Amino acid sequence: MSQISLVYDTLKQCLREQRLTYKQLAETLNVSEASVKRNFSLQAFSLDKLEQICECLHLSLSDLFSLSQKQQEKISQLSEQQEMELLANPKLLLAAVCVRDGWRFSELIKHYDIDEVEGIKLMTTLDRLKLIELLPNNHYKLLIAQDFRWIPGGPLEKFMEQEVMVKFMDPKKNEPWMFRFYLRGRYSQSSVSIIQRRLEQLRQEAAKLSSEDNDLPIEERQHVGLLMAMRPWEPSLFENMKRK
Repeated sequence: MSQISLVYDTLKQCLREQRLTYKQLAETLNVSEASVKRNFSLQAFSLDKLEQICECLHLSLSDLFSLSQKQQEKISQLSEQQEMELLANPKLLLAAVCVRDGWRFSELIKHYDIDEVEGIKLMTTLDRLKLIELLPNNHYKLLIAQDFRWIPGGPLEKFMEQEVMVKFMDPKKNEPWMFRFYLRGRYSQSSVSIIQRRLEQLRQEAAKLSSEDNDLPIEERQHVGLLMAMRPWEPSLFENMKRK
């Protein structure tokens, strides 16, 4: 991730932590909300405007750059032992996913069969695992980097492949697909590289949108699964017809 992107991502994280919306920020800057959204999307604020935004957050520009550096130092991957510990306790895995999605502690115990005492124990464990820094009154600071991923071929990725993806491709009764499209073809390596790059851009954009929505109430957000996969593959039906 570029330094500029890191600064803007850190700025958006500060806005979420202080519950400051784009609309409120626009009113303070005396510009339209659309203008604020556009400038964040294009990463096009002038230094003067960045300084004004920092003032709204009670930060200096140097504070922002320092926070950006710390963001870069956040963990982007767990150890195998940490992943195994999450898998050993489904409620701990649930809590880890929820904090990654910006859930408040009160929302976690309201929506799931977890009482306050058990919830505090789960949050304490996540703090020990260095996924969060637990703060007073059950608030927390997320210690996971925005480009966080499971270990390739690790315990959690295998669990996702065996338990989650199979069920994801087999919807429950009357559960609609928001979008489903299968594409196959024969591509040159340069074309494959272009497709991979575009998919990575989409992944990053989807992650940013999810992060930006974290300050909205849970009732205004819905669980959505997005599966992107690409590999050399031919249906066995066709493969069996190949000339020996």
